[in-house]
Amino acid sequence: MMVDAARAAKMADRIKVIVAKTLERGIKDPRIGFVTITDVRVTGDLQHASIFYTVYGSDEERADSAAALKSATGMIRSEVGKNITARLTPSIEFIADAVPENAKHIESLLAEAAARDSEIDGLKSTATYAGDEDPYIKPRVIDDDEDDDWVPRETSRD
Repeated sequence: MMVDAARAAKMADRIKVIVAKTLERGIKDPRIGFVTITDVRVTGDLQHASIFYTVYGSDEERADSAAALKSATGMIRSEVGKNITARLTPSIEFIADAVPENAKHIESLLAEAAARDSEIDGLKSTATYAGDEDPYIKPRVIDDDEDDDWVPRETSRD
């Protein structure tokens, strides 16, 4: 069977819409919180769909929503089957999307780096050199009047 990436992408987009609408009005499970479908990836053979989602809220609300999605997977899959034009309905799996957590972590690292930069800027303004300001040895500049005192030394060539 030939892999059709365009068809898989089209099906993924369609599944994303169907799942979002189903979650919006079809699931009566009180454990489902503010779930957002962030991405859907369908395998090239159109047999499996990975549905990525995020949940706004605490760790407990995220865990509750994950459990509710797991228990509703069969019902959601049958909704997908009714609303797509494919011979077979792909199996579906919900995967918690780590993008928001990663973004928060990166933002906190950037804030920490900015705080350290400003701390270093503060230290720079009062810093002094540990040794000489310019520790490199410079060639000695010879004044013009020093040249006049120079007398060649006699050497014997016996």
